[in-house]
Amino acid sequence: MTSITRVPTAKKKPNITAHVFLVALILYFLLPLWWLFVASTKDPQGLFTGTGGALWFDKNFNLLANIQELITYKGGIYFRWLGNSALYSLLGGVGATVLAVLAGYGFAKFPFKGRDFSFAVLLGSVMVPLTALVIPTFMLMSQLHLTNTIWAVILPSLLSPFGVYLMRVYAADAVPDELLDAARVDGSGELRTFFTVALPLMRPAVVTVLLLSVVGTWNNYFLPLAVLSDQNLYPVTVGLGGWQALAASNNGGGTSLYTLIVVGSLISIVPLVIAFLSLQKYWQGGLSLGALK
Repeated sequence: MTSITRVPTAKKKPNITAHVFLVALILYFLLPLWWLFVASTKDPQGLFTGTGGALWFDKNFNLLANIQELITYKGGIYFRWLGNSALYSLLGGVGATVLAVLAGYGFAKFPFKGRDFSFAVLLGSVMVPLTALVIPTFMLMSQLHLTNTIWAVILPSLLSPFGVYLMRVYAADAVPDELLDAARVDGSGELRTFFTVALPLMRPAVVTVLLLSVVGTWNNYFLPLAVLSDQNLYPVTVGLGGWQALAASNNGGGTSLYTLIVVGSLISIVPLVIAFLSLQKYWQGGLSLGALK
């Protein structure tokens, strides 16, 4: 019998440069969040002249007191702004996702006259900055008598050209035509085929478009600033921007108002963090599905 000799495999050395680069990126992205949390724990004096420095806690831990002051400031208008942002993001994000899924699936799986030209126009609209559309959107909403209403923010948020593009590209690869044809042969209608066959395969892209739409609407600043004049309708971005301008003019409380701005900014990112952490499992499921294919 011939003996089989095993050739020892060389251990792969870790790439020190890549690890250092990744650690540097992590610190780069986490540093602003760390500063925001640390600054939220300081009183107005400690925020500017604290003994712990900009990136460390002051001797007085004032987070709960700052949140309490934020709750009571001007009758708790901040949390009204927070609720407005949640409403705009939920309706705008879900609506934009629904339209993007339907349009992207239609572009990918249904041949029709003018499809390539329409998709080319869609790609061109992706290149247009959103800020360039604020004034035309304001004029359109003014003609429809929708300015200073929630619909002036929600209706423009329903349009997501990038979401349609992403869904079209994903549906073209993730949903096989043979699978759709098999469902049709079995007597399934187009709606049933879409909901039972195509939509489950498109789930990772749907979640991606939903998160992008929600975050984009939540962070939108120029559109609500242009179309809204009632403070009770402001989202949190416009509300905090108004406080910052008021604090800079030294007429709105000065340093104490800056403390409320910092704490309000910290609270405003909590819903987005929760959304990302709660929906990441769908991305993992999509990656596993792609690996099984």
